[in-house]
Amino acid sequence: MYEYDVLVIGGVGVDTIVRVDELAVPPGDSVHVPPIRDYIAHTGNGAALGAHLLGLRTKFIDYLGQDTQGELILAEYAARGLDFSSLPAPAGTPRSVNLVDSAGRRFSFYDGRHPAGLRMPPAFALPFVQRSRHVHVSISHYNVDLFDGIEALGRTVSTDLHAWDGVDPHRHPFAHRSDLVFMSAAHLKAEGALAPVLHGILDRGRARLVVATDGADGCHLLVRGDRTPRHFPAVEPLPGRSIVDSNGAGDAFVTGFLHAWFADADPETCVRSGQVSGAYACGTAGTHTSFIDAGTLAAALK
Repeated sequence: MYEYDVLVIGGVGVDTIVRVDELAVPPGDSVHVPPIRDYIAHTGNGAALGAHLLGLRTKFIDYLGQDTQGELILAEYAARGLDFSSLPAPAGTPRSVNLVDSAGRRFSFYDGRHPAGLRMPPAFALPFVQRSRHVHVSISHYNVDLFDGIEALGRTVSTDLHAWDGVDPHRHPFAHRSDLVFMSAAHLKAEGALAPVLHGILDRGRARLVVATDGADGCHLLVRGDRTPRHFPAVEPLPGRSIVDSNGAGDAFVTGFLHAWFADADPETCVRSGQVSGAYACGTAGTHTSFIDAGTLAAALK
């Protein structure tokens, strides 16, 4: 019935990864670090490539700069066979500088260069929505006007709010107009902070469930109708894949979750699928450098 299982809208760029001993500025004005490398990255890239390599029929659309970074991205997608269409980005391809410490934790400096008034034209995006079973909308500001058209076409929607505090109004449309909401619990560490934010997403929006990933502490799931979030401990690293870099783990979680969701699995199974996929992504250095395939995921879940 549908040409694509999932359409990913927005969120590609280039990450420059700097590996450091700790996430702190040392004394002096310089420090020697391991080789600094560039990776094709950002949240939409991770969601699209992860879904594609799990065997889902995937379409990815975004703005892309007519620059060196854009050329790298197009070459990578051609090599991987990812179906990608783009509009010219007026300010070029977004970039990010990520510091990664010895434990694999990261801190990102994102340039956010797309103009504030930029909006993805519905005439470009909605024909792809019509051909897709499900739409994953990145929280890029230029996507905010697409929800009316997506809802009119009756498609289910997912989004990743990343490290949201429950307050920043930019994320409200994404939180309240998506069926499946993913986020990080990084800004919700204070005692009692998590549950109100998760309940707020469900109470004010259409979401069926919300998942807050919590790094080494696992994740939290709240399904509509439940009174309290359920905690899932982190899964053990897969054999031969110790944790070296958390860049892209959240995106991998989303694709593992959706892979099980499309197979009509229960939410608990979807969470485990997401956790295994996310843990796998942490086993290599860099952003989106390795993705789990369907066979490896199935074997790990057993």
